[in-house]
Amino acid sequence: MGAQALESFQKLAMNRSLSVAELFTICAQFSSDGTGELAIPLYQTWLDFNAGDPLAAAVHFNLGVLLAEQGDLQRAAVAYSSAIRLRPDFLLPHLNMGSVSERIGAIGDAVRHWLTVVSVHANVTGESVSHKLMALKHIGRVLEKTSLEPSAEDALRQAIEIRPDPDAIQHWISLRQTQCEWPVLSGIASVPRKTLFSGMSPHCLIFHTDDPMLHLARGSAYYKRKVGQPSASLHTLLRNRSHDKSRRIRIGYFSSYLREHAHGYLTADMYRLHDRGKFEIFAYSCSPDVGDRIQTRIKDGVDHWVDVNDMTDEQAARRILDDQIDVLIDFNGYTGAARLNVIAMRPAPIIVNWLGYPGSMGTPYHNYVIADDFIIPPGSEKYYSEKVLRLPCYQPNDRQRLVSARQWTRADAGLPERGTVFCSFNGTKKIAPAMWRRYMSILDQVPGSILWLFGSQEATEQRLRDLAKKHGIAPERLVFASGLVNAEHLARYPLGDLFLDAAPCGGHTTASDALWMGVPVLTAAGRGFAARVCGSLVKAAGIGELVCDSLDQYVRLAVELGNDPTRLAALRRKLADQRETCELFDTAKLMSHLDKALLEMWEDYRQGRLPQPDLSNMDIYDDIGSSLDQDDLELMTVPDYEELYLARLREMDAYAPIRNDCRLWRGNGDGVQKSGNRHASRRKR
Repeated sequence: MGAQALESFQKLAMNRSLSVAELFTICAQFSSDGTGELAIPLYQTWLDFNAGDPLAAAVHFNLGVLLAEQGDLQRAAVAYSSAIRLRPDFLLPHLNMGSVSERIGAIGDAVRHWLTVVSVHANVTGESVSHKLMALKHIGRVLEKTSLEPSAEDALRQAIEIRPDPDAIQHWISLRQTQCEWPVLSGIASVPRKTLFSGMSPHCLIFHTDDPMLHLARGSAYYKRKVGQPSASLHTLLRNRSHDKSRRIRIGYFSSYLREHAHGYLTADMYRLHDRGKFEIFAYSCSPDVGDRIQTRIKDGVDHWVDVNDMTDEQAARRILDDQIDVLIDFNGYTGAARLNVIAMRPAPIIVNWLGYPGSMGTPYHNYVIADDFIIPPGSEKYYSEKVLRLPCYQPNDRQRLVSARQWTRADAGLPERGTVFCSFNGTKKIAPAMWRRYMSILDQVPGSILWLFGSQEATEQRLRDLAKKHGIAPERLVFASGLVNAEHLARYPLGDLFLDAAPCGGHTTASDALWMGVPVLTAAGRGFAARVCGSLVKAAGIGELVCDSLDQYVRLAVELGNDPTRLAALRRKLADQRETCELFDTAKLMSHLDKALLEMWEDYRQGRLPQPDLSNMDIYDDIGSSLDQDDLELMTVPDYEELYLARLREMDAYAPIRNDCRLWRGNGDGVQKSGNRHASRRKR
């Protein structure tokens, strides 16, 4: 149906000869014919001439849905408001009006509409419960990003009590980690711990446990639940695409971090350093178009900047396909405002996981993960579904960091004039209970020392002070750094004597910032990606002696250094002397190696060797890893970690045979495969 049919239907609407049922059927037909935009003028005409119809509220609602899909949020809001005015008890317009309000930045109005849905006393039906659940989830999700974290947690708790929905559980767990509410998986008596744990997202899981096999399996499960088989796959279209050998290889970076953000601070200088004789660089941004200093530098560093914020997932994927991107680098993974569905449509022949999510994606379409010899040492490839390619140090850095000229004093930062200042500017989400106990033990053994933490919500800071007191540490020995613009934050770093890394997820940008500003970083290396990044950075900065093999060694060394200012001063001098020459800050070298890795990927593809992820037995590994979860078991300290999995695999295989995989199981139950992952791993020197 086209414009001529629209005109005839509009005449029927003007004559009041078109029932609501007929109207909805016609508009649905427009959508199925690919001309859904024609339904908008038809709905509007019908409303102009049938405003008194008892079902007009439903028509206003449908019109609002179409307008919102078209991105016309102001008119959508008018349509939803009209539906609410005609039928205040009609809950769907309140739900959608909340979403529109959120999209235009009116968070208060959004929450008000969703609270209306929560407070309405409707008959208990599957539909009314679903509406209330959805409203509570929305409230929790948007308040999670504000200063109202306790209110967000309460809304999500109510949602979980109604129905243990994985999305609500995911955000609830994230809030409890951020607020240091320990044990995290408690507080909802009606929901078993196993159910709560199964809803933990891959990103939250890396803060919870150093279990790389579970990280992989949970990533795979999360992909299946959140994405699954995409509605549109562009992969088959790539088979018929010919590559013009005379043109450069096209690299696409897809990210929500192309702005002033920890990730943006790391990458601002790297794009311009690609070999432009071989590569053409595209940036696909789902970041807010704020035009800040970092975003401007990134725009200047790439050949093509494409803002995909207002594109649907399929439109964004098709734009990448039309641009003939050869290698698409996923800079989000399971973090931030990721557009998982775009990547899942496979709009490029080669897809790479790098820098955003510190672990394996566990999808069937991420072909490579970029790391280094320390983060993924030889033999650990089995924890990754992607083929491992290694750089000298996996993290880029910006040698043009903007640092304030202000000379900070301890008094300026609220620090005492005397005593060792241990700083840990990782977010509170990274402070696990076992790590907190170690921090308190270090303070106890270094008289007069201070723990300088990054500021959080007042309730969270007070909770940590109370916890310190329970460990016999005076609350005033915790000092919380106020939030500052990045240049000022960097300038005050040198007030710290020793940066104490976290576990099981250590510092990334925060650690390299400390090292750039001359503050030694102490870390303990675990097994998984997130537990080894900081060790990689410290080694690349030239002070590998501060990378501990165990958490017990970490505590001992922290105490020794905290009581030895002379030794700390020597480490600071060593850092300063090596800053201009060390591997960590040699981004030009890193990009040279990255270019070689990209050429290697392209050659794999041309020769038909593109690695395909093997996701065999992922559900089994998820079940085993989930069964190992308990608050008093810290897997980072377990020496025979893989044997925990093998023992359970043998039990399960004895009951029902398990097919071989490329990770821990090869069918006879006698141990780990020597070859690890079936993807060959090529190291970069």
